[in-house]
Amino acid sequence: MYSLPEPVRHAIESGRAPSPPQILLRLLQLVDDDGTTMAELAKLVEQDPGLCTRVLTAANSSAIRRGNQFRSIESCLTALGTRLVRSIATCLSVQSLFDERSATRAVDLSGFWTHSLLVAELSRSLATAIGYQRPDEAYLAGLLHDVGELILLSALGEPYLKLLATCSSETTLSELEVAQLGVHHGEIGTWLADQWQLDSPFADGILFHHLPAEQIVTAAQLAQVVWMAHALAGCDEVPEELGRLADQMFGDSGSSRLRGLSNQAGQRMCMVADAIGIAPQEKTACGSAAGLPRVLNVRTRSQPDATGQIASLIGHKALLQPLQDELLALETNAEVLLALRESARILFELNRLAFLLCDPVDGRLTGKGLTGQAAIFGQVSILPEAHRSLATAAAISKQICSSYDHEPALAKSLMDIQFARAFASNGLLCIPMIAHGQAVGVIVVGLSASQYAHLSRRLPCLANFGRIAGLSLDNWREARESRVQTAEAASARFTRQARRMVHEAGNPLTIIKGYLRILDSKLPQEADVRHELNVLTEEIERVASIVRRMSDMPAHAVDEQIVDISDLVRELLLLYRETLFDSKGIAVEVILPREAIGIACDRDSTKQILLNLWKNASEALAGGQHFRLTLTDGIRHQGRHFAELRIDDNGPGMNEAAISALYRPVHGRIGSTRGIGLSVVGALAQRLGIPVTCRSKPGVGTMISLLLPTANQTEPRGSNEKILRSETMSSSDTCQE
Repeated sequence: MYSLPEPVRHAIESGRAPSPPQILLRLLQLVDDDGTTMAELAKLVEQDPGLCTRVLTAANSSAIRRGNQFRSIESCLTALGTRLVRSIATCLSVQSLFDERSATRAVDLSGFWTHSLLVAELSRSLATAIGYQRPDEAYLAGLLHDVGELILLSALGEPYLKLLATCSSETTLSELEVAQLGVHHGEIGTWLADQWQLDSPFADGILFHHLPAEQIVTAAQLAQVVWMAHALAGCDEVPEELGRLADQMFGDSGSSRLRGLSNQAGQRMCMVADAIGIAPQEKTACGSAAGLPRVLNVRTRSQPDATGQIASLIGHKALLQPLQDELLALETNAEVLLALRESARILFELNRLAFLLCDPVDGRLTGKGLTGQAAIFGQVSILPEAHRSLATAAAISKQICSSYDHEPALAKSLMDIQFARAFASNGLLCIPMIAHGQAVGVIVVGLSASQYAHLSRRLPCLANFGRIAGLSLDNWREARESRVQTAEAASARFTRQARRMVHEAGNPLTIIKGYLRILDSKLPQEADVRHELNVLTEEIERVASIVRRMSDMPAHAVDEQIVDISDLVRELLLLYRETLFDSKGIAVEVILPREAIGIACDRDSTKQILLNLWKNASEALAGGQHFRLTLTDGIRHQGRHFAELRIDDNGPGMNEAAISALYRPVHGRIGSTRGIGLSVVGALAQRLGIPVTCRSKPGVGTMISLLLPTANQTEPRGSNEKILRSETMSSSDTCQE
């Protein structure tokens, strides 16, 4: 991990890299378009170093990262999700308006942006040409190689502007930075990359891009690529020494090959710059000042009078309105807090913060259950008394409180000391989150005295941000309560309706069972149809049981029993073969063992599984196609004994959505009603502990296998036993007929 001098580190923690307004406008348009893909968003973000830093910082925060390493902007955007990306875009746009209102100097960044784009394009071209495995990583390192300049410009302001105004080249800039600050912009960018916890070669590409040629030849490949791209970007013609150096680093490159790569990269950069409305600068001699932020005229800012302060306050509220609209559209507590965290980081440079929410019953403040913040905040439950903590004082007074409000400073509570230690800061800033006149929580921020002094001019805007945060959280709570009430009302209506249906359906079923008993009593004992009547009676009782359970809200307990699965299959075929298969001209082949196979299962649920699978096959198959059912005993799987019931057909096959229904509940349509039946099969099989395997190929057929646990789990079955070596099979495998 690269370290920086402490004063510089504190300064740059609040630094931010500005983005071209053209890119922000396009970003807002893309995130508002439901048809936009993450790849399209990534392509835009990759055109702007400032936007890249925001996305990388957000994606690598503790609330999002969770052990994953994001090697590309697209993977970062996917981890963040569209809603959070939209919030970031909104905040960056609001921030650009703040910067426009408060800037004391104008800085032309067009040369910086086009230079960064050109180095990025060259880095990717070089990486591809030499066979580097991750050319997109080289592009990102090239794009961000000078991002430290933007961070220093934002963090230090006037002193860095004066330094820039005296520079004739990037080399001169690095020397002046080291002399005056003790660190150069490459080290700043490296420190930032280390915060993202990316592989060290990525950060090295940023760190080494100003080293002498005799040193860079000893570096790893990515650092050499970025160095060479940076060197080529500043030259109209490729010097011979660069060609020789490229040969030494990459093999047979040659000046002509470098010239071709440079020209192609320049053309791509011009296309991008033209698309976003930035005029590229002409290439100049190596080592010139092209690509540096250019300081323009000074804007004087008079001290605001009372009228100006009122206008400023109204303007701040108007500027934050897009953020409020965006936050109120979020649907979950986690989304709201993530968006608030990134909004505070972007708008106010608040990088170390945590949330404490008010208990609606007793008003205690706690961060329990909130992710992405230090453990101490989840362990506290603070009584709503002002002396307990600055956080409770802020919640009670509904005013911003800080450790720097009084001189001399008031005695700190131990709670505040613990919070500050968790942030590795000297003090705290507590912003109440207010909704409808009541505190719903507090934003606790760790910051130094100098950071507070810088932020103190924007306290009214911070207070307004707290009100927006409170309204957003209150809106989420109201929506949650509304959803709960709606769900309870719907559940009650369903229960009433189900009970009426049970009552209405029970009467005819009872009558049918009565008639069957009368018919049974009139038949002679030796009648051939008596067995069929018994099966029919059992099926009607099963239907009645299903109807009765419709009004039972708790889960139905499994009534496990020993069932002869061979006999059960024969009974179901007796009732349903004609309707499902024979009447449609579907050929049926059944292979059942002669001996009984006892399985430990719920009889009715097993019937439901088989009937749903058969009905699914019947609906899919056409006349002349084939349906085969095979029952095999003696399967051993994970040390247990099973019987395998396998269904094969040569039908049209199933799509991925229908196959997935076997393994997850269906919430909506899957292209046909077949998915609903398969979902029921999956749910029942999971409840009964029956492993299900499915293989299907369009135009070839489908195989579904059920492993039914046999009643005797200890007795070995000798030479007939088979070992199931694979627990699952891919649904994309070919069906084996």
